[in-house]
Amino acid sequence: MLRTFTSNKPVFDKILVANRGEIACRVMKTAKRMGIKTVAVYSDADENSLHVKSADEAVYLGPPPSNQSYLLDDKIIEAALKTGAQAIHPGYGFLSEKESFSNLVTNNGLAFIGPRGDAIRDMGCKIASKKIAKEAGVTTIPGYIGEVHDLDRVIEIAHEIGYPIMIKAAGGGGGKGMRIAWNDEEAREGFRLSKDEAMSAFGDDRILIERYIDNPRHIEIQVLADKYGNCVYVNERECSIQRRNQKVIEEAPSVFLDEKTRKMMGEQACSLSRAVGYDSAGTVEFIVDPKKNFFFLEMNTRLQVEHPVTELTTGLDLVEHMIRVAGGEKLSVTQDDIKIKGWAMESRVYAEDPFRNFLPSIGTLTRYVQPTGEKVRIDTGVVEGSEISMYYDPLISKLCTYGETRLEAIKNMEEALDSYVIEGVGHNIPFLRAILGQERYRTGNLTTKYIAEEWPEGFKGIILNENQKDDLAVFTTAIHILRNKRDTTINNKMNNYEYKFDKFVTEIMEKDYKICVKEIENGFSFNVNGKDIEMTDICWKPEQPIFKAKLNGEKKICQMINILPEGYGMRFFGTMFKVAVRTPQQAELFKHMPEPIVIDYSKYLCAPMPGMIFSITDKKVGDKVAEGEELCVIEAMKMQNMLKAPKDTVIKKIRVKQGENVGVDAILIEYED
Repeated sequence: MLRTFTSNKPVFDKILVANRGEIACRVMKTAKRMGIKTVAVYSDADENSLHVKSADEAVYLGPPPSNQSYLLDDKIIEAALKTGAQAIHPGYGFLSEKESFSNLVTNNGLAFIGPRGDAIRDMGCKIASKKIAKEAGVTTIPGYIGEVHDLDRVIEIAHEIGYPIMIKAAGGGGGKGMRIAWNDEEAREGFRLSKDEAMSAFGDDRILIERYIDNPRHIEIQVLADKYGNCVYVNERECSIQRRNQKVIEEAPSVFLDEKTRKMMGEQACSLSRAVGYDSAGTVEFIVDPKKNFFFLEMNTRLQVEHPVTELTTGLDLVEHMIRVAGGEKLSVTQDDIKIKGWAMESRVYAEDPFRNFLPSIGTLTRYVQPTGEKVRIDTGVVEGSEISMYYDPLISKLCTYGETRLEAIKNMEEALDSYVIEGVGHNIPFLRAILGQERYRTGNLTTKYIAEEWPEGFKGIILNENQKDDLAVFTTAIHILRNKRDTTINNKMNNYEYKFDKFVTEIMEKDYKICVKEIENGFSFNVNGKDIEMTDICWKPEQPIFKAKLNGEKKICQMINILPEGYGMRFFGTMFKVAVRTPQQAELFKHMPEPIVIDYSKYLCAPMPGMIFSITDKKVGDKVAEGEELCVIEAMKMQNMLKAPKDTVIKKIRVKQGENVGVDAILIEYED
C-alpha cells in the first residue's frame, strides 16, 4: 500500500501525460487518486489503446511513427493549452529527457512534472555529467571525458585506457547506442553501429569512450528532490540482470549492499543532484565491482521504468511526489523517514521471442489474462485485443511481486509468471521463468554478464528434470481425461455412456511415459513409469488455459495453450511443450507413422523479426560473400540488428531494398546451392 500525503488538496486540476502505454496509465492512476483530471495524447496506432480509455479526454497527434506523433513537442503543448491542462508529465522515453521540451513547457506557462531543463541538459549528456559528477565528489569510471568523432581516435583512446571499452551514445539511454569492444575490429564495428543507432533513437550521434568494468553489478539509487534544496535517497535497486544493456529483472533492495555502502552511494547521489539543482524524482546509476567499489554511470532525469519495486518496499508513491514538487510543494519525507520493508521484484514482460535471440514480436493479443494476488502488481498499457506495434517499444507489462523476504518475492513471481496467459505474440516469459529457477539467481550471485554466462549459446528453453517431466505428464493426462469426460456429457444421447480410462502412454520430447490412472476423491491417483503421484484440489475448467492442482500435496501450475492435431500445447515453467496422450493401442500404431518432411531454409537469409531494412549489402547477384560478412541491418523497435552470411556462398537473388518494411521470416537474400 502506498502512503499518501496528509493534504488531499490537488496541486493541479488537470494534467496532460505526454506518453503512451503502461507509463501513461501509471501516471493517470495516481493523478485520478489525487483528484486530478488527465489528458492523453495518441497516434493512429493507439486510437483504441488503454491509456486513451483511461484518460478523461484525449488529443490526436498524428501517424504511428514517433517523429510524427509522440515526439512533436509543439503539438503536445497545443494539446495541453487547448484542453486547459496546467502541467505535463512526460513519463519516460520520448520527450522526457529533452531539455528543449522542458523549457518549452514552462515557457508556455505550464508546469513540467520533472526536473528543470538545465538539469536535463547537464545529466543527459554523458560527457558533461561525468565532469559534473567528478567535481561533486562522485566516483567515476576511467575513460576519455569528451566527444569522439572518428574511428582513428576511437582506436587511439582504446589503446590508452586498455580493452575492453564501452562505446556509447553521449545522449539517450535504455541500452541503445551501446557496444562493448574487446579489440580493434570490434571497436570499429561498434563505433559505426552505435553512431547509427544513437542518431536513429535520439537524433544525436555523439559518442564517448570509457573503460568497461568487467563482472560488475548494476545498482542504482532513487532520489527525490524539491525546489527548496531538499533531497533524499530512496534506497537502491539491483538491475544486474540485463541483455544487450537493457534491464530484464530488477529488485529492491540489493542482496549485495550493506548499510554502509548504501549510505555512501545514496549520499553521492544526493550530492550530484544538488550540484545540478535537481528538483524531481530521478535515478543515479552506478556499477559496483565485486569488492563493493562503485562508479557513477549516468543519471536518468525522469521516472525510471523499474520505479514500482521502490514503491513496494518504501510505501512511497513516486509519481505523487513528482506532481506535488512540480506544483511547488516541499518534500513531505526526510531521510530518516525512508526505510526498507520486505523485498520486491519486477519482471519486464516483452513481446519478443527468446528462442530467436529475443527478436521483437508484433501482432494482436488474442488471449490475455493477468495474474492476480495481494502481493502482485502489474503496470500495463494493454488488454486482450490490444495490438503490439512495430513502431514502439515491445513492453507488454511490468510484473511485480512482493514478499517479506527475497525468496518469498521470487516464489510469488514464479507463481505469477506461471499464471500469466499471453497468446497472439511471442513473449519472454519462458526466459524470465528460467532465470528465477536457477540456483545462482536465487542465491543472489549476480553480475551484468549473468545472461551471457548462463546462456552463452542463446536461450533454448528450460530443461525439465525427470520429476518435472513426470508432473507435466500427469497434468496433460488429467486434462485429456477431464476433456473426454466432459465431451461424453455434451450430447444427451451419451448420458448413459461412461468414459473409461485407466492406462495411457503420454509422450514428452520423444519419450513415452506409461501411466496408470485411478479416480479418487477430489482428484486422481497416477502411476508414472512406476512412480506414484496423487493429484488433488484441481482448479480448472475445460478450454481454460490455467490448470492448478496439488501434486503429492505441493501446489503447482501449468497452462494448456492449444489443442493440436496430435496432442496438446502445454506451457510449463514458462516454456511450451508439445505433449501427446494416447491409449496403449494408439501409441503402438503411432510408431508406424511416416516422419514429417523438413523444409531446408539454409539457402535463404530470412528476416528474424518484422522491421525496416536500414541497410543492404552492395554486393550483386553472382558475387561471393564470406562467412560472417554483413549482408543486412534491420531496424526494429529502435534497435539495429545486423544479419551476417552464415557461410561462404554466392548471392543468387536480393529480394529487398533499403527502407522497405518486412515481416518476420520474409526472405531477404537467396544463396546459390
